[in-house]
Amino acid sequence: MRRWWPLVLLSGLGLLALLWQWPRTANPAAQESYMAALPAGRPLAFDSSRLRGVNWVGGDSVTAAQLMPLRKAGVTWIAQTPFGWQSGAADPVIRTLTGRPVGRYGLWGESDAGIAHTVRLARQRGIRTLLKPHLWVRGRSAWPGDINMASPADWDAWFASYSAFMLHYAQLAETTHCAGLCIGTELQHATEPAHDKAWRTLIRQIRRVYHGPLTYAANWSGEYQQIRFWDALDYVGVQAYFPLSTAENPPLDTLLRGWQPHLQKLAQWQKKIRKPVVFTEVGYKTTADAAIRPWEWPERTAAVQTPDEATQARCYEALFRACWGLPWLKGVFIWKWYPGLAADGPARWHADFTPQHKPAETVLARWYAQ
Repeated sequence: MRRWWPLVLLSGLGLLALLWQWPRTANPAAQESYMAALPAGRPLAFDSSRLRGVNWVGGDSVTAAQLMPLRKAGVTWIAQTPFGWQSGAADPVIRTLTGRPVGRYGLWGESDAGIAHTVRLARQRGIRTLLKPHLWVRGRSAWPGDINMASPADWDAWFASYSAFMLHYAQLAETTHCAGLCIGTELQHATEPAHDKAWRTLIRQIRRVYHGPLTYAANWSGEYQQIRFWDALDYVGVQAYFPLSTAENPPLDTLLRGWQPHLQKLAQWQKKIRKPVVFTEVGYKTTADAAIRPWEWPERTAAVQTPDEATQARCYEALFRACWGLPWLKGVFIWKWYPGLAADGPARWHADFTPQHKPAETVLARWYAQ
């Protein structure tokens, strides 16, 4: 094999040159100031097997032109997120509106047709798809982790409904040739050890339908440690919204120190599980407090905050410096990416988690090229 190393090296350099196309940001002065203040990150050999992902937001259409910024940023995977709907956290019935292209509860990009079209367009540009269905729970500030049934009979009914929901998307993932399937997201009561048998039954059913790799997206705050069925999956998925600081506008060294206890705990636990880890979601708002409660949506806070692109970019830099070279980390999916978002696009989208047209996108592109 050694006689081939010059060819491999030249190919790797060519790929790096192709990917090293940094995107323009809406605030060049902020980008230049931010980059000048940071020492260079450690160089790494290009690893084509690492998942360089973003969570793709479904819209009312998608075009090839909307995928081009992903290539410029070095993205090789997108996660697509269709929804199931529950009227409440204790309701055992999941409603799946897969056939409605546009409607009250979803957009065309979240429908079966929209997902299939996006998968095809992405694959034509060398971008793979992780299909990652979510549940939407009705109610103010409700989230999937609140789902909790009142009785064993209700849990049986919920798992029957959830299984039908997931098996539909397993079939869609198979027919559209998705490169991965996530079988659940942050269902922390449903993944308690008492429900292990139900999950293993579902996983066996899914594998009869879908023949690609499987993961589950567990909440960072302890859910990933309680799950018993990791051995039946291919990857451990973690929603990596770990708090990194207790103060606003933290410096880079504070953020790097903030990662250490979380990574030490993950590394020790991963040695027991012996499965590669994927950060199925990780991201930071464009606010000074982005590192304090990374999971918190800006529109759900009482205070109106001034955008802080520099803090968001430092959070991205700390994420990649602390995590990207870890041998047990298979990849990262950034939350989130709006197709076709312009530099002067809707202010509410620019204010949340997206790195687009900000210094954070430059950081993302630089690390995804390594």
